[in-house]
Amino acid sequence: MDFVENVKKLFTYVLRWIAISAIISIPIGATSSFFLHTLNMATDFREGHLWIIVFLPFCGYFISYLYDRYGQSFASGNNLLFDTIDDPTKDKITLLKAVFIYFGTILTHLFGGSAGREGTALQMAGSIADQFTSIFKLSVEDRKTLIIASIAAGFGAVFGTPLAGAIFAVEVLVRGRLQYKYLVPALFAGFFADMVGDIFNSPHTHYEIASAINYSISNVGSAVLAGICFGLVARFFIFSMHYLAKRSHQMIPNNPIRTFVGGLLVLGLFALIQESKFVGLGVPTIVSSFDQHLPTFDFALKLIFTVITLSFGFKGGEVTPLFFIGATLGNALFPITTLPLDVLAGMGFVGVFAGATKTPIACTILAIELFGWEAAIFVSIGCIVSYHISGVKSIYSSQKL
Repeated sequence: MDFVENVKKLFTYVLRWIAISAIISIPIGATSSFFLHTLNMATDFREGHLWIIVFLPFCGYFISYLYDRYGQSFASGNNLLFDTIDDPTKDKITLLKAVFIYFGTILTHLFGGSAGREGTALQMAGSIADQFTSIFKLSVEDRKTLIIASIAAGFGAVFGTPLAGAIFAVEVLVRGRLQYKYLVPALFAGFFADMVGDIFNSPHTHYEIASAINYSISNVGSAVLAGICFGLVARFFIFSMHYLAKRSHQMIPNNPIRTFVGGLLVLGLFALIQESKFVGLGVPTIVSSFDQHLPTFDFALKLIFTVITLSFGFKGGEVTPLFFIGATLGNALFPITTLPLDVLAGMGFVGVFAGATKTPIACTILAIELFGWEAAIFVSIGCIVSYHISGVKSIYSSQKL
């Protein structure tokens, strides 16, 4: 009798969360697609009118002024989602958060900040999903599940990787632990949001690892060496983000002025280097890293641009810049390893991200969804080694240990 009752409970739970996930994924998938399309438009305009970068400091001042005046309650970005999951009794996340992070990110990219897009997608998704808490009259625990599902939906929709989105949502909350009880809602939310994104022709970049690899001792050793490098760079990125954010706040307490100064620094670097590939997402360079030899220190320059942009108060995410940093670092390691160039680029693409977010399993799944199974063993080695080398801290200060 207990077995029958348990099956009925499980069946009811699954059906309920399939329905809830399907409903929240419609607006999340649609808004994520709209975000990606408009982000591409902003990027194309900037690349065709690079002089616009001169206004980046003023853009930064405007963004921080708006957050100071109207959006202080949700200025903590993704950490607000993690804090809400940790304490689901917190006030409802307003739709205004989605509006603010959307326009803040578009303006950051339009005027030449070095930022990503996943942070925006997750915050928009969490804000949208939380509106259904009262509509569905969800309990405190169900609200927690809903926010986790929204993270999966936002990640899956923005990158076109629903399985990785689901694993990321349940792995990123607590370092070193997968919370399986949230996996069903996260899986369905990720897949439904990705399907909705496909309906709206969400633009996703396609990557390929074509090289055949043999499992020799030298290749495995090279994968471990590369993983160590990815972990060290992830560790430095985390330290730099936290340190510079703290120091910039201490030195320049006024938020709009601090972001203005950050814009001046990015503008100065751009004027010095004269390379537009280090601003915005940098997707063309990521693609090139799989089949072309790139300058050795591209990863370091992107790291500097990104740390300054985000630490001083511009909006966006860290993940796509981490993809850039990792892929170009893997590219730079090619002369000292026995692995093919595209394999190293793919390993770095997810390896630095794995170390920075403490999500090696999600990053391995991400690589399989993006690149196929060909390099799965080497990617997993790179992600796991990077995870252990990168230390205990994460780019998300609210991530639990």
